[in-house]
Amino acid sequence: MKHAAPGLLIVALALTACGETAKLPLDAGIGPNPSLPAPNKTLFPTVKVADAIGWQSGAKPTAAAGFAVSAYAAGLAHPRWLYVLPNGDTLVAETNAPPKPDDAKGIKGFFMKMIMKKAGAGPKSPDRITLLRDADGDGVAETRTVLLKGLRSPFGMALVGDQLYVANTDAIVKFPYHTGDTVITAPGIKVADLPAGTINHHWTKNIIASADGTRLYATVGSNSNVSENGLAAEKERASILEIDLASGRSRIFASGLRNPNGMGWQLQSGALWTVVNERDEIGSDLVPDYMTSVKDGAFYGWPYSYYGQNIDVRVKPQNPQKVASAIKPDYALGPHTASLGLTFYSGTLFPAHYTGGAFIGRHGSWNRNPPSGYDVVFVPFANGMPSGQPENILTDFLDKTGKARGRPVGVAIDGKGALLVADDVGNVIWLVTPEM
Repeated sequence: MKHAAPGLLIVALALTACGETAKLPLDAGIGPNPSLPAPNKTLFPTVKVADAIGWQSGAKPTAAAGFAVSAYAAGLAHPRWLYVLPNGDTLVAETNAPPKPDDAKGIKGFFMKMIMKKAGAGPKSPDRITLLRDADGDGVAETRTVLLKGLRSPFGMALVGDQLYVANTDAIVKFPYHTGDTVITAPGIKVADLPAGTINHHWTKNIIASADGTRLYATVGSNSNVSENGLAAEKERASILEIDLASGRSRIFASGLRNPNGMGWQLQSGALWTVVNERDEIGSDLVPDYMTSVKDGAFYGWPYSYYGQNIDVRVKPQNPQKVASAIKPDYALGPHTASLGLTFYSGTLFPAHYTGGAFIGRHGSWNRNPPSGYDVVFVPFANGMPSGQPENILTDFLDKTGKARGRPVGVAIDGKGALLVADDVGNVIWLVTPEM
């Protein structure tokens, strides 16, 4: 390896310097009918990684006019996902990628690992869920306990009755929960396996319960960018699974979703929505990440096509029949924004304009020049569908030199109707409230 290091350094510099730049403004890739220019595949993929530096003392994101932002909890270890319990306690999944040796093979795997480390995703997973409690209501969690430990890259959480369900990277497990618990010592019981293995390219698994509490829906990202690891490696991936809690049986609810993460039930329509990270390496202007309502049995294109029936010629062999069935997503969120978090606003603390609309955590790009995302936005809804352009809620996660002070991931509404944002580079949970 010592002999290879200079050559690898030269290739690393080439990767960082080469590629291309966006020809369209970010807004062109946003909305129900985004611009989809011709693919621009280069010898080396565009790599524009924001160095993760964290927040200096007292610094914080910039909130939209009429709002204030403060640290609800700081000093966490890679907080990625949030879940608010009925009593107001907030659960935080402190987590990172599991070992996945076959996802890091070869030159490309080496550099992707380097990119993730540079972006702040290098540390070993804490593998725990932490409980935060603000008993005095001052907007700061004064109680912090480890509710669950020894998990396997946990992500999504859902409480159904007296059972707390946790989506590890390889399985959904359940634990007994009683209102007010701050520590759970009972062993977890496996409910259903989730696709994992030694590639496990998109390792995050999110879950949401049906309204009647009989089913869970689980997001499972693809095992590759565009099926380059073979379709056999994609079994039950790039999909949302439906799990029957009584039997543990699962089925594919919707497919062709490259990397779905956040999910929510839209208040007006009752439909399930998700945000999806689309494919990389065909230019800074392609492909827009998106949010969409999710229809039972629907196919959304991956890997054969994107944003409906736009064929990705890199995928061999093609499948014209599948492409013909591909559904166009409802609303684009900009190319490479890495939109991850999603929550619909059901509180009363914010003005009526926000009711039923979607808050989205856009984690930030690595494959776009200039960068995109690194913010939290709000998309208004009317009659169950998006009804306007995204509105900035939290910005300035990148400093003036382009370094990442933070990267937003999960978003949730607390018991009072305020917005919580998990920042996995700043290691903070931010609280957004109306400005007093």
